[in-house]
Amino acid sequence: MAEWIGEALRSAGVDAEVRNAREVRSLAGYGAVVLGGALYTGRWHRHARRFARRFARQLRMRPVWLFASGPLDDSLTAGGPEKVPGIKAVERAARRVNARDYTIFGGRLQADAHGFPAAAMAKTMAGDFRDPQRVRQWATGRAAELIPGPR
Repeated sequence: MAEWIGEALRSAGVDAEVRNAREVRSLAGYGAVVLGGALYTGRWHRHARRFARRFARQLRMRPVWLFASGPLDDSLTAGGPEKVPGIKAVERAARRVNARDYTIFGGRLQADAHGFPAAAMAKTMAGDFRDPQRVRQWATGRAAELIPGPR
């Protein structure tokens, strides 16, 4: 999903780099940040949470958008994003870093997932609920906010 976002940003003219949140040591040289992670057992991925805490001060000084992936059903359309387990953690991070916005995308759980509880969940919830077109459209919208002028 991060690669889809990076590709869409680059296609729109933004110099974008996709990095694993746990590998980033500095935000020097980055004019904006899109931070994302999976929602898993009602929590936002720990690397995304830690990144938001560690760089909160620096993130507040640049445009930031957050995203989460995870619903393995139609809860995004049926109940709305506010009903998705784990969304509160994303909302807290958005407030902490003064994010311009955040969104949630459908997730994916492979049938052969390893580890508990993923393997147990995969027995009944395996599937790919991601929508690449929606992800790319969202990223293109963020690019429009970063690149001034007519589009």
